[in-house]
Amino acid sequence: MIMVTGASGQLASLTLQQLSDRRLPAVGGSRTPADGQRHLDFDDPGGLDLTGVSTLVLVSAGYAEDDQVIARHRALLDAAVRDGVVSVIYTSVTSAGDHLGFALAHRATEELVRASGLGWTILRNGLYAELFASLLTWTPEGLESALGDGAVSAVARADLAAAAAVVASRPAVHAGRTYDLVGTPITAGDVAARLDVTHRSFGLGAYRARLLADRTLLPFQPPMLVSIATAARHGFLSSSSPDLADLLDRPSVESLVVAANTVAAMRPSGR
Repeated sequence: MIMVTGASGQLASLTLQQLSDRRLPAVGGSRTPADGQRHLDFDDPGGLDLTGVSTLVLVSAGYAEDDQVIARHRALLDAAVRDGVVSVIYTSVTSAGDHLGFALAHRATEELVRASGLGWTILRNGLYAELFASLLTWTPEGLESALGDGAVSAVARADLAAAAAVVASRPAVHAGRTYDLVGTPITAGDVAARLDVTHRSFGLGAYRARLLADRTLLPFQPPMLVSIATAARHGFLSSSSPDLADLLDRPSVESLVVAANTVAAMRPSGR
């Protein structure tokens, strides 16, 4: 049986749907499980139960500080070894993302995965096209962001889910492989042009100040978001790889279309 962690999240839920479409036995693991899912709390190592799981799709529990994320992943990998899991597939961050503020936890987890003794595959996922879209903000004049003219090899979340399902369906075939799953580079200006509006870029200092003033964000989030903006702005998130198309055996979904549609859905009424 295949287990996908973080089942309440968007990437995991899409992966579970892809596995279901392929008629593969799979279950979601979540701290707040829905019907048919298994309770899985990374912060309760003694309660982790992976019995009956042969392939574990470990969707990063990255919504925390690095030490907590790494401890969570280590606990789950320890449970996987104890409970007889054969293969682990880890959703990491693109090879071009080493400058990002959340990259360390991913690279540390990759080392844990490789040292676990389990069969493993690492999926180095590019920045979601949907997340790229969320970095743009509507104003009365059009769009604005701190991304400058930098291009990002963004990728549709659905394509990453499909790739994870492909690997999980035949883990032995992909054992010991690290795939860089990125899309065609796009810019904020590209998105604005597709929507027939203007794009204004503003500085990183102003972006950081805006984020720090947002009381809905957790303490680790402003530096994480600024790291994305500066990496994109200065050309560190534009890369290419055939891995995604090779795994899917088809061209990837156009990231510009996904990003533009997402931004359009965010548009306030009357603008």
